Amino acid sequence: MRAQILFIQGGGSGAHNEDGKLVASLRQHLGSTYEVRYPQMPKENDPDYQRWKPKIRKELAAVTERVILVGHSLGGSFLLKYLSEEKIETRVTGLFLIATPYWGGDGWRYEGYEAVVLPEDFALKLPNGLPIFFYHSRDDEVAPFAHLALYQKKLPHATIRALDGRGHQLNTDLSEVVADIKSLEHLTNC
Repeated sequence: MRAQILFIQGGGSGAHNEDGKLVASLRQHLGSTYEVRYPQMPKENDPDYQRWKPKIRKELAAVTERVILVGHSLGGSFLLKYLSEEKIETRVTGLFLIATPYWGGDGWRYEGYEAVVLPEDFALKLPNGLPIFFYHSRDDEVAPFAHLALYQKKLPHATIRALDGRGHQLNTDLSEVVADIKSLEHLTNC
């Protein structure tokens, strides 16, 4: 059986098409031993966690055994919120977060941010032993690079990949993500 990956896109007009290039990079570098699921999230131009949560639940329910989760930008924020608040039947073998904004605290505080802010103790509510990886470029023009340090403080066991010159979309090159996913193959095959 092929290892299954669920990729949750970022928000904003055209995000599904833009993040589709990231998914294409994953598919190209991972090959046929992985199945990459890439659902279009509802109302991407006006993203709302309460609208995306049922879609995330449905996609996780469709996974047969275990899953690797990948989230880009707002999709990463929503995955963290979901994993810290919901009971999950599917075994998650890795969480890979790309250019993920941090809401509240010293992070973003836009109107309505309270709906997506993580609880202070969110790290304790994530699945026990979950390998977590963060990727963020220092020149990200959308989600500030400083947000990476905020996550690092809350999740000191996470693997942090600070990148240079790759922007918000990592120049559509997920080679570091692919290498880290492959490093967990022993977890996806057992």
